[in-house]
Amino acid sequence: MILYEYPLHERIRTYLRLEHLFLRLRQLVIRVDALDHHFALVTLFEIMDVAARADLKADLLKDLDKQKHLLDSFRGNPAIAETVLDKVIADIDQCYTALNTQQGKAGQPLTENDWLMSIRSRISIPGGTCEFDLPSYYAWQHKPGSSRQADLHQWTSSLGALSDAVQLLLKLLRDSGSPQKVIANGGQFQQSLPQGRTFLLLRVALDAAQALIPEISGNRLMVSVRLMQLGEDQRPHLVDDDVAFELALCS
Repeated sequence: MILYEYPLHERIRTYLRLEHLFLRLRQLVIRVDALDHHFALVTLFEIMDVAARADLKADLLKDLDKQKHLLDSFRGNPAIAETVLDKVIADIDQCYTALNTQQGKAGQPLTENDWLMSIRSRISIPGGTCEFDLPSYYAWQHKPGSSRQADLHQWTSSLGALSDAVQLLLKLLRDSGSPQKVIANGGQFQQSLPQGRTFLLLRVALDAAQALIPEISGNRLMVSVRLMQLGEDQRPHLVDDDVAFELALCS
């Protein structure tokens, strides 16, 4: 199965982008090749760009606090395992404290590193990090892989609180939705959303063997999925058949 996710709110879009970048960063840092570490820095700077939103920290703290109050309301429910509930609430408290005590925006200490900022200013220029442009960066790339890894771990440590908060909130959000089997008649599916409840994330699971591509759109009132398939002209075309797939709405 291939899982596609579509954010129904702008802040969830930001969380998903950060999660995507943090996942890429972790995969690149553990490697030892200089080229992998170059793209680890590219990813690090992308995270800093996304995290530069003035309201990001406030949104995360607000969502963590909301989730804690929601989970606290489950105490005493015989269908809920108290030990599991306590563990999740403790994780929320830990993320909240770490993020709240962090000064400034995520990655703020990195902006005070002139060497890193000199790389950041040129890394978006095609070929802008050649050895004649940044000889000190070229020298860094020739250090042993373990030395570069140590530097990367040190630089990314200031983003740990942000990464943990985003990861925890998205996990709780995804766990709130239950997958249901639905049918796209003639490749198209629409569903009105119940009023009085705010959905934040749409998840669509498709059988990989079907080689289908979902075009998803949605708002607070309705979600729509059109199932496409690449034709011989290498362009997506709407499928004609009725297709079953799994859909989950998360709030």
